[in-house]
Amino acid sequence: MRLVEYADRDMLAIDVANVLAGALETALLHHETVSFAVPGGTTPGPIFDALCAANLEWDRVHVLPTDERCVDEGDERSNARLIKERLLTNRASSAVFLPLFGGGTAEQNLAETEAMLVPHLPLSVLLLGMGNDMHTASLFPGMEGLDAALTSDAPVLTVARPETQPEARVSLTGPVLDGALSKHLVIFGPEKRDALDRAMTMPPEEAPISAVLNNTNVYWAE
Repeated sequence: MRLVEYADRDMLAIDVANVLAGALETALLHHETVSFAVPGGTTPGPIFDALCAANLEWDRVHVLPTDERCVDEGDERSNARLIKERLLTNRASSAVFLPLFGGGTAEQNLAETEAMLVPHLPLSVLLLGMGNDMHTASLFPGMEGLDAALTSDAPVLTVARPETQPEARVSLTGPVLDGALSKHLVIFGPEKRDALDRAMTMPPEEAPISAVLNNTNVYWAE
């Protein structure tokens, strides 16, 4: 793990956008298409605002969420909505979006979605966030099915129904996230910095983020 600290969040957003653009550009030199998995939530928005203007061959970039709430895409809690509004605009509007949830129940189209994603693995570039509880994507501490989602032979996707959340979710599993070729984690504030420090000495079952910290670039600002 490599930790980079910034004086403020605006500086972090601009610099991380440049880092991600460079990682995508490098991946595009070696592959016809590349895969770029990104989180939802409030943290990545400013990064997306800068990254969408990057001068890349975006039509060769396949963007997917690290996880998705099982809600309509028009819902304000939809990660797809955030990604389309903040990242897949400007120059990045030509990127291909790969949704994790298409309606119905969480399990309804899981097999078809996994089959769609397999050709895009391993992930070329991964951007992650982390909660104060040390969850990442929708891999929450103590949730049912977490152990299976962290094993080396886990499927591509898992359905998460954490008791702390109002809806079911579909999430990439531990080995898919950890197997990304270029891994990046953004966290803000002292609580998440403390959580990250704790996670480094805890097993993934208690701190899921620890399953993906190896060789990950971590960016932090107050």
